[in-house]
Amino acid sequence: MAMSIERQHLRALSGLCWFLLLSGLGCAGAEEQQAGQPAPHRRFEYKYSFKGPYLVHGDGSVPFWVHSGNAIPSADQIRITPSLKSQKGSVWTKSAPTFENWEVEVTFRVTGRGRIGADGLAIWYTSAQGLDGNVYGAADTWNGVGIFFDSFDNDGKKNNPAILVVGNNGKLVYDHQNDGTTQALASCQRDFRNKPYPVRAKITYYKKTLTVMINNGFTPDKEDYEFCAKVDNMILPQQAFFGISAATGGLADDHDVLSFLTFQLTEPGKQKPAVDGEIPKEEKDKYQEEFDNFQQELEKRKDEYNKDHPELKEPQVDDMFESVNDRELRQIFEGQNRIHLEIKQLNRQLDMILDEQRRYVNAVTEEMARRPAGDGTVQQGSQQQLENLLSGQREVFKHVSEMRNSMGETLRLVSGNPHGGAAGYENTQHFNDIKEHLHLVKRDIEALVQKNMPSEKQRCPEVPVPSCLSTVHFFIFVAVQSVLFISYIMYKSQQEAAAKKFF
Repeated sequence: MAMSIERQHLRALSGLCWFLLLSGLGCAGAEEQQAGQPAPHRRFEYKYSFKGPYLVHGDGSVPFWVHSGNAIPSADQIRITPSLKSQKGSVWTKSAPTFENWEVEVTFRVTGRGRIGADGLAIWYTSAQGLDGNVYGAADTWNGVGIFFDSFDNDGKKNNPAILVVGNNGKLVYDHQNDGTTQALASCQRDFRNKPYPVRAKITYYKKTLTVMINNGFTPDKEDYEFCAKVDNMILPQQAFFGISAATGGLADDHDVLSFLTFQLTEPGKQKPAVDGEIPKEEKDKYQEEFDNFQQELEKRKDEYNKDHPELKEPQVDDMFESVNDRELRQIFEGQNRIHLEIKQLNRQLDMILDEQRRYVNAVTEEMARRPAGDGTVQQGSQQQLENLLSGQREVFKHVSEMRNSMGETLRLVSGNPHGGAAGYENTQHFNDIKEHLHLVKRDIEALVQKNMPSEKQRCPEVPVPSCLSTVHFFIFVAVQSVLFISYIMYKSQQEAAAKKFF
């Protein structure tokens, strides 16, 4: 009777809200006034929660939770049921919380290849663990409440997928044929299958009022919740277990739960719950005093034993571990060794470059000495080019020598003070300067090698052979051509005269 009166009250309230909405007023203002009370204090309860990554132990178990049936825990989620026919699975807390008000945030995915899924998923708060049964993979009867995410339309009324809130005192048998609509305290129609983002459900039980908020998974905004259902004056067991279950039938979906976060709610003004394991200050001081006395007595006995047995004195335990200062000194020494090896390698490269430059200068000098003297103007131009080339090579040789000297000086500074790291942080800037200098020298050497070590050796310019013709030779050549031309004309005339005699 009381339940029917409550339903009539809900219908009247919903009708009033629709009337206000049609009249342009709406009922949001009334809800905001009613919700103007200070928010309760929320404390996260890790013993009744799970979230990836690193969700499971090495043996496949979930900390503080137990799973049964076809549930498959993994590193980042728990697959309550795979997309196979006739599967059942569930996961439950090992212990029952004792707090009066609570809130849970569940993130899950329901995905399948079919247009219609089956059967659905359920979130439980019951006095006993329903590890197995026919109600979405959990027990047929329960004492508490279940929030059902039903994806299969059993009654054929096309009112699925739907979310239903069903309470039970342990005697109610769930009505599968009607999808539990005759037993639902509140419900809403929401499509939670195959969404681009995970679907989120926020279930709050505060001051005997159960509220269900849904994030449909259309946006990545985790706080984009909308109202789904609300049940007032709901009495739940003081101590109950949280659980999630799912089942498949002739059709199948993957039911994956990504996280289950539980919060304890405390009314404003009331004393906040103490942290687990926290002890009063008086007992803490007492334990600390006993520990100090025990520590002093232990040190005293150790000293007496060492005096009585000097031959059995063991090395200090502290010497077996590396302190912060020792670690810093070790890192500095290792850095010095790396700098020393780098400088030695660069020094070898400089020696190779110097040898190559010496051979190149000697080859150019020998080529100049062997070249015979030719025309004065040509020889002067070739001499000028060779002198420019030699001057450039001398500058390169000088620059490389200066770099080599600088590298030698740096090597001397680094290798000459192997214990300079004892000053701690005072030498840090010095090593940074050395490191920057090494980078500059390395870059200069690379540029020098690319510029002054071409793949093909340059050749000295050859003196061109003079191609001018003297006047005497020119006249002789013209006279010879004239004689040949006159002889040809005379020979041609004789041939023509001889030919005319026959006519």
